[in-house]
Amino acid sequence: MIEERRERADAARNRRAILRATEDLLARHRPEQISMEQVAAAAGVGKGTVFHRFGSRMGLMVALMQERAYALEEAVASGPPPLGPGAPPEERLIAFLDAIVDVVGRNKGLLAALGHAATAAPRPEWKEHGEHRDEDGDHPVYRFWHGHTSALIAARRPDLDGELLAHILLGSLQSEPVLRLLERGEAKRLAASLRVMASGMLTAPALA
Repeated sequence: MIEERRERADAARNRRAILRATEDLLARHRPEQISMEQVAAAAGVGKGTVFHRFGSRMGLMVALMQERAYALEEAVASGPPPLGPGAPPEERLIAFLDAIVDVVGRNKGLLAALGHAATAAPRPEWKEHGEHRDEDGDHPVYRFWHGHTSALIAARRPDLDGELLAHILLGSLQSEPVLRLLERGEAKRLAASLRVMASGMLTAPALA
């Protein structure tokens, strides 16, 4: 029993090390430029451990995206304000956009490369790793991000088309100019611009 618990602890530690190494590499390279060998060396584990745990580079990228995206979802649901419940919608929206930029900035190109955005074509690799799009082609991570963003817009400004505005805000994160901006390490610039857009949207005069 003790050995079994030790094995589980070792496996969990290896998983964290592999994901952390992948994220560190993604801070400097796009997903297609990263090999499993590089990840294994950076994590201090054997290449076989990475393949055994994640199956392929796509499996590794999906696992990293899930880990970071679901951590954000938990923070939104039960974390402290302004990201979590209890703050005004405008403050929560800005905090949420900041958090998304942080995820994308530390993993630049990852979500776009995996085809998470609503406008991207469905990819068969998602099914191989337990991820399924809905009938409109949306990935569950994008559905959550869009749903939360549009709900916050609607809570503050029910007169606006929150659903479309949320798509416009989030869609900018997978554009080539924005990805190049992130590659230059300018995530703070992107976050500041998104704050301006969100604040302007929520304080603009009501539509006639």
